[in-house]
Amino acid sequence: MGRGRQKAKNTKVARELKYFSPNTDLTALQAELASATPTDEPDFEDRWADLYKDEESETAKENPDNESDKSGN
Repeated sequence: MGRGRQKAKNTKVARELKYFSPNTDLTALQAELASATPTDEPDFEDRWADLYKDEESETAKENPDNESDKSGN
């Protein structure tokens, strides 16, 4: 017993959450978005490129015979 009361409470809470719409301060939101400063770095620049070795240079060092085979044949 008592399940009906609990179910009614859960239904009431769910309904309140579904239809609840808080007041949004649009001027504060606009000010916050306008104050965001863009980064000075371009989007295409890899900031961590200097931390890792290039894969192309590693394969050339590992397989020096491939270079001579390409030019010799």
